[in-house]
Amino acid sequence: MNTHHRTVAVVGAYGHTAAYVVAELRRRGLTPLLVGRDAARLDAAAKGRPGTVRVVSLDDPSSLDRALTGADAVINCAGPFAVTMLPVIDAALRAGIPYLDVAAEQAAILEAFRLRHRRAREAGVVVLPAMAFYGGLGDLLAGAAIGEWPDADEITVAIALDSWWPTAGTRRTARSNAGRKLAFTGGRLTAPEDPPRSYSWRFPEPVGVQRVVELSTADQVTISRHLRVPEIRVCINEAPLRDLSDPATPPPTAVDSHGRSAQTFVVDVVARRAGAGRRATASGRDIYAVSAPLVVEAATRIMDGRVDRTGVAAAGELFDAADFLRALDPAHLTFGAPDQADQPV
Repeated sequence: MNTHHRTVAVVGAYGHTAAYVVAELRRRGLTPLLVGRDAARLDAAAKGRPGTVRVVSLDDPSSLDRALTGADAVINCAGPFAVTMLPVIDAALRAGIPYLDVAAEQAAILEAFRLRHRRAREAGVVVLPAMAFYGGLGDLLAGAAIGEWPDADEITVAIALDSWWPTAGTRRTARSNAGRKLAFTGGRLTAPEDPPRSYSWRFPEPVGVQRVVELSTADQVTISRHLRVPEIRVCINEAPLRDLSDPATPPPTAVDSHGRSAQTFVVDVVARRAGAGRRATASGRDIYAVSAPLVVEAATRIMDGRVDRTGVAAAGELFDAADFLRALDPAHLTFGAPDQADQPV
């Protein structure tokens, strides 16, 4: 199926991450259909393009059905996803079109797997939550690192950000997720350690050794859905956590022609099995902006018919991880192929 002239509905189209998604769809020759609750903000996001805006009430199924009419896929960028995810998934199932989102909320993603997998399979629809910096990128890197191994003893997703200018949506999500965080240890999702563990991690140069703190992210949920590994750790360096916890930290400010902030990131994933280690690494700029090429590449592959399964799935279940990551424009993401992992310090 050729995706040119295809239409992709973007729910919450005037949000910060959604703006990157809309721009990436247009860059690839796809037509974005801007969906949201605020007509004035939708018109501003449409930038004078008539016929591309639909106002919706997310608690009205018929309104959602009308909003998705004519769409070939839907990308949900409207948080909090605990409120929006299931209604938009249900609308996608009624429409018979793929659903993707950029959620980072563990509880919402778990609900999608637990409550909508069977219905999505019966409808013959692909549902892909958390196809973003958190949840999607770490999952793909974990699949690339584990490679041909049938299982692993542990996987660590180590994240280094030089800074973190949080959006208003990120701050709302942090508040709504209080007390709902999960770790993955002993082969199951469970409450994380309190306080979280802290240790040093040797990132590839030029980042080098950083003090990191264990973190609950969507990656524990997505990786555990399909990789046979009893221990999944996610950690992040300390500096961006200080930015996130400081109410005075400003939101992101664009500094380049893509509208990205100056923030840089490295995601370093190490899989270990029987004393051997393998590493896969990605780097780039702006954790919000990079979610756009990730989710749009996924939507394109699904609409192209390059996915041979239906139901609710993680990115690593649907795609060849290394092939997917290599396909992304290096201007957005640089992927380091798996190699033998150095021992973390």
